[in-house]
Amino acid sequence: MTESPAVRTPGLPGPVRVGERAARTLVAEFARRNDPKAGLLVGAAPESAVLAAAIDALLPGDRLTVVPAEGCAAAALRAHVAAQGPWVADRVRVADTLAEADAAELVIAAEAFTGTAAETRTAVDGLSKYLTEGGVLSVAAPLFRTEGAGAELDRQGLLHGVRTDLVLRNSPPVRVHHLRFTPAAVALAAQLSPAYRPSSVPLTRSMHIDSNGVAAAGISLGLAALARVARPKSKLWLLPALAAAPVAAFFRDPERDVPEDPAAVVAAADGKVLSVQRLHDERFGDGEWLRIAVFLSVLDVHVNRSPVAGKVVDYFVADGGFVNAMKPDAEHNVAAYTVLDTEHGTVVVAQRTGLIARRIVQRAPVGALLARGERFGLIRFGSRTDVYLPADAAEPLVGPGDKVVGGSTVIARWS
Repeated sequence: MTESPAVRTPGLPGPVRVGERAARTLVAEFARRNDPKAGLLVGAAPESAVLAAAIDALLPGDRLTVVPAEGCAAAALRAHVAAQGPWVADRVRVADTLAEADAAELVIAAEAFTGTAAETRTAVDGLSKYLTEGGVLSVAAPLFRTEGAGAELDRQGLLHGVRTDLVLRNSPPVRVHHLRFTPAAVALAAQLSPAYRPSSVPLTRSMHIDSNGVAAAGISLGLAALARVARPKSKLWLLPALAAAPVAAFFRDPERDVPEDPAAVVAAADGKVLSVQRLHDERFGDGEWLRIAVFLSVLDVHVNRSPVAGKVVDYFVADGGFVNAMKPDAEHNVAAYTVLDTEHGTVVVAQRTGLIARRIVQRAPVGALLARGERFGLIRFGSRTDVYLPADAAEPLVGPGDKVVGGSTVIARWS
């Protein structure tokens, strides 16, 4: 049996456990594809949480090939798969070695990489050979105390990453990288569901808090603790302590029902429509654009979602001021532009700062595929989000003053 490329764990007190949350993150690219696809899972054992997550993600037309981890007998893995019932057994094949596996759209390393940078580079190169055109390799490494695996995967992520997820709720914490080495077709975006993101901390089934909110609330509570220790007789510590809850609430990240209509263009953010206008902007190409601008007050959800299914082909930041986002001059504020290639033409989402908002977060690198309604970033505090659509290809369905809900409200429809 060939050795799994993700087995070696020197320098750690014990093996790196890939728990349920990290496993779900590793198989996220496999789970979000709704078209029939082939997956390859390398280094699995019967008790592997990654194997369980991959089986749970199977759809009727899917195929999954599993390669056993070092020290795991292929017969034991086959028995485990057979025990899941005929529906799973018909879709999952256990290969004795990696050499017997076929190429797949998604390749997943079931064990965390913990070796040296050179070993990790060799392993990634070896696994990438089993990817079909536009396929994704999903791998993980512990956040701390690796021999170079983490740094090498960070480097690979800068070159080929389409998404990176930090999973703190794992022992030890791991960083998951999704790598694409060849371009993906734009049409594939329409077959995707919004990606699972562990950066959102669940409070209830329908409500999450973005990781920025967790950090901000933690800072507030930390300041309260310091103030309490420094001045125990003072009540000043109550100010940052009481601020923690509203700060966290600002970063709330609710689940949204995304319309299934392929002709629908959804709102990129919650808020009130400021304007719907046709204009020219040579930065995005020739022709006329339909721009729908939405103002986000401090009470609105500030997580931004992709209005359409598409591929990120460009991202740039334009310098400017910090005028109140409700005023016309806010058009010249600091803004981040995410340019999407879609089956209907180019679509641009502008995240604009406001009078209070000074921080834009964009999490979709160039080359990433975004499903309609998928989270891709946020703006801290009051701000504005504009969606640019080809004017001759889209019909607006909202007007100034209308309230919209990000990822749910249909603001336009493709002609």
